[in-house]
Amino acid sequence: MKTKLGLAVLLIALTGAAGHLNAQEKDNVKPGEGKSSQAGQELIAKNMLAYQRSSGGWPKHINNVKVDYTRKLSAGDEAAVKDDASRNDATIDNGATVKEVRFLAEQYKLSGNKAYLDAAEKGISYLLKAQYNNGGWPQFFPDTSGYRKHITYNDNAMINVLNLLNDVSAGAGALSAVDKTLSAASKIAVEKGIECILNTQVKVGGKLTAWCAQHDKNTLLPAKARSYELVSLSGSESVGILQFLLSQPNPSERMKAAITAGVNWLNAVQIKGIKYEVVPDATKARGYDRLLVKDPSSVIWARFYEVDTNEPFICGRDGVKIKDLKDLEYERRAGYAWYGTWAKSLLDKYPAWAALNVINSTPAK
Repeated sequence: MKTKLGLAVLLIALTGAAGHLNAQEKDNVKPGEGKSSQAGQELIAKNMLAYQRSSGGWPKHINNVKVDYTRKLSAGDEAAVKDDASRNDATIDNGATVKEVRFLAEQYKLSGNKAYLDAAEKGISYLLKAQYNNGGWPQFFPDTSGYRKHITYNDNAMINVLNLLNDVSAGAGALSAVDKTLSAASKIAVEKGIECILNTQVKVGGKLTAWCAQHDKNTLLPAKARSYELVSLSGSESVGILQFLLSQPNPSERMKAAITAGVNWLNAVQIKGIKYEVVPDATKARGYDRLLVKDPSSVIWARFYEVDTNEPFICGRDGVKIKDLKDLEYERRAGYAWYGTWAKSLLDKYPAWAALNVINSTPAK
């Protein structure tokens, strides 16, 4: 049952809204060959083998088109995809590489097809090679141009990798088939990753707070990514980081201090009495708008906060900070998650964690 549930979650991630088939592709899918069927899963796995880069990782887009593993490739298409194997567009953004490794490991467990395990292990090796000596991961590798070179927490990129390698090191589920040398290396990589997390937690006035969505790979300081992703403290990515730290057994005193400080920061910056809503609006290009509305029972967090003042802000593609969501251009207002309830479940879990972990933390150095 656990394996079936895991596959269902992976299939949803692999074939989401951007993975819908166009009219021509639908004609190529036979009855009974849906995404969750055996034939559908084999098609996805086969396509993953074709799209894997020679570096071992996988791309998320090709020429700005999202990779669709549910699409049946003609012989010519498959040959063209394999000819692109040397491209340097492998990434951990949007779950890429991590989801392929997990899916192929599951498929190996189900089918015994060694090609799936080989590809999964090559993907794990890619992730290990992509890790910086300081323990962080860039968004892309080997292409580390521009902001792609930053240590990337954005959209939980690095945390997804750490969760995977944690499972590899523990031999969890289908990953138990992975070569033991990779398991041992993954354990070391996770330890280095945790050290990076602790070293990148931002101090303000000598006090630990939270994390930026990306950090400079050399200085470890908060860094800018896209034009509207400025240096900040993140009310979203910090949650994923803290959830990962909470999941670690036998946390060190430094980890306890980091978790406690991060939770305290989230409590301090919560926005009460406001709800972030998708509001239907037929006059808008997307058919809806995203707005802040009053709701006495609601608590939300901003995606970005000023580092020194904890004041929330939003930003257009011009890089200019804005305080009021309604003043942001529609394309960015409706096309980005500026607020959310990200921290709610974490704050609900924290008291139980704190009760089990005697907190006698010394200040992090």
